Amino acid sequence: MAKLYAKIRRKRLDHAHKTALTLVRDHDIIAHERLNTAGMTKNPDPKPDPEQPGSFLPNGAAAKTGLNRSILDAGWGVFLAILTNKAESAGRTVIAVDPRNTSRTCPSCGHAAKENRATQAKFRCTACGFAANADHVGATNVLNRAGLALCAAA
Repeated sequence: MAKLYAKIRRKRLDHAHKTALTLVRDHDIIAHERLNTAGMTKNPDPKPDPEQPGSFLPNGAAAKTGLNRSILDAGWGVFLAILTNKAESAGRTVIAVDPRNTSRTCPSCGHAAKENRATQAKFRCTACGFAANADHVGATNVLNRAGLALCAAA
């Protein structure tokens, strides 16, 4: 089993290195959301049962375990560390932006609302009617925030 896990780890690291190298070669500035993976993978707090002291209510820990495993399995933190190191070595800039409401804010008018994100894949602004793919909207907002960060640093 140890050999199998070592092989999987090497493949993941190889993929992370190759992807980071491609990004660093193709772009001078790379922006990403500053995600708190440690906070995202934290186990939910127990919910005490007010009717029965000493017992607890269901808190969704089983479902959260699967999500935690997926987040950690993807290796976001490892990839971002590799990307940052390669970018620094190549003289490129990596900007981490605040992830709050990146997929709920309209890039056209700036209106931010939960209702803008109709489904996982569709974005439709309730203020101006702008419609696009939700992932594209999120990426556009990350890029816009990175541009603002560059302007503020200049």
